[in-house]
Amino acid sequence: MYGFITIPFELVFKLIEHPYFQRLRRIRQLGMTHLVYPGAHHTRFHHALGAMHLMGAAIEVLRSKGHTISVEEAEAVSIAILLHDIGHGPFSHALEDSIVPGIKHEELSKLFMDRLNEEFGGALTLAITIFQNEYPKRFLHQLVSSQLDMDRLDYLGRDSFFTGVSEGVISHERIIKMLEVHDDKLAIEEKGIYSIEKFIVARRLMYWQVYLHKTVVSAEWMLINILRRAREIARIDDSLFATPSLRVFLLKDYNISDFKKSPDLLESFARLDDSDITTSVKLWSDSGDSVLSYLSKGMMNRKLYKILLSKDAIPQQTQEKIKKEIMERLGIEESDLGYYLMTGEIVNNAYNTSIDKINILRKDGTVLDISEAADTLNIRELSAPVLKHFICYPKF
Repeated sequence: MYGFITIPFELVFKLIEHPYFQRLRRIRQLGMTHLVYPGAHHTRFHHALGAMHLMGAAIEVLRSKGHTISVEEAEAVSIAILLHDIGHGPFSHALEDSIVPGIKHEELSKLFMDRLNEEFGGALTLAITIFQNEYPKRFLHQLVSSQLDMDRLDYLGRDSFFTGVSEGVISHERIIKMLEVHDDKLAIEEKGIYSIEKFIVARRLMYWQVYLHKTVVSAEWMLINILRRAREIARIDDSLFATPSLRVFLLKDYNISDFKKSPDLLESFARLDDSDITTSVKLWSDSGDSVLSYLSKGMMNRKLYKILLSKDAIPQQTQEKIKKEIMERLGIEESDLGYYLMTGEIVNNAYNTSIDKINILRKDGTVLDISEAADTLNIRELSAPVLKHFICYPKF
């Protein structure tokens, strides 16, 4: 995407070579999305390097506009963006709902960074401070994590490129060129407003067409249920196949405190990648458990749940009708229905002003939120959250 990129610091190169970071080569950026867009096999390794490259460009632009960013700060913010996703597991969103429920990847990223900081003799201390938004120059954290950070600028363009969904194309170069700092907060020069409008529209469309595509949602829920069933079986049957690292998380529930207390637990997580899941699911297709076998075969052969989306909640009468049909056609017990029928909600929130804002710096020195400054599109309308209800069940 960017041609040749440069590794800016020796420490960054050492971190890239570390097994924790190399694991990201084996974790797809978009999880199950390749089942819809066959080209979407790019990895979190690709994304992390791309975000780091954009960070370097942003630092150069801000320095050229008179903002002081020391060599130490530049190195630290580059490390922070490089490692921002290091806590992701395979099929991360499905994993967070099944194998490590309740633990966010950001929490695990922080633990990995702490472990690396120990290994490198405290060299990551400043990077961690910026990552946690505890450094006095708040705009450095915003470059790592905000509604206009280097993470989003990279993944929107990258995901658009590999999926072929052109609606996600953004002008990352122009956006970075328009970066400014005002009152220690990131802002965009007024002449860059149209690029920001396009950025928000692109996020909105990419969520519907890629991240929340109904088939992707269906596949993720099938995988969640496969892993839930495998956990249930593994705790009563030691013979169920699982790779050693995956078995650790099938046999017991863990919380973030467990990870903090046990170095071995984080190491087990560090050995998990996509191959652990796909190999296990492949073998579970021949499981003696009918539920696990049915779901695993569906995943391997792309026989996914049928999914219906609605602006309104799915009527109870409709749910009862589908439940009855599932039980009759598949001959299952009511106690197992939860593996075959799911209801829930998905939310598309391209721009959330309750988190932070994208500020437009006007020529007179005043600052306006993009939703107030936009003049060609009603960004306030476009950025309002849209909720849809869904129901998933087997195709008959």
